[in-house]
Parts: sequence; structure tokens; C-alpha cells
Amino acid sequence: MAEIVSMPKLGFDMAEGTLLRWVVSEDEEVQKGQILAEIETDKATVEVESTYSGVVRRHLVEEGAIVPVSTPIAVIGEAGEEIDFEQLVGESSDQVLPT
Repeated sequence: MAEIVSMPKLGFDMAEGTLLRWVVSEDEEVQKGQILAEIETDKATVEVESTYSGVVRRHLVEEGAIVPVSTPIAVIGEAGEEIDFEQLVGESSDQVLPT
């Protein structure tokens, strides 16, 4: 089952962060707890760990993008798994973003 990784809230006042670099590329395996990306906040650069194990199926955000907290940034699933990315991301956005 595919899972969404969202921009984490890395500080009390954090509203957004800049995705500096993807450490794990699309179609590469990742383990839960492995560094997935580097995020820059207004106070520091932080390594973000994957919250799931599997294969990085898609980066939803490009390097250098400013991303609000809780916004989906990547999809992790099984190799070869059929994923409706638009539906999956839409469902995730409905759950995590204020309306």
C-alpha cells in the first residue's frame, strides 16, 4: 500500500520549509528511519527521516521548493505497485490541510 510522506513541522513556529535536496531518488529503496531529504527552516538545515519502508515511487516537490507544513512531498510504496497518484495525494491533502 502506498503511503504519503508530508512536510514535517520541525519547530513550534514553523509554517513552511525549503526542500533543499532529495537524499533518496525516485525508484530507490528506503527504510523507515533512513534520511530521505534535507529541509531548510528559518533556523537550521535538518535531515528528514522516512516514516515508511519501501520504494520512493514519486517526489511530489522539486528541490528548492518552499513547502507548507503537512503538504505531501513524496509517495513511498512497493516496486511495481499500481498507484493512482492524483487520488492518493488528493485524499492525503484533504486530511492534513485546513479547509
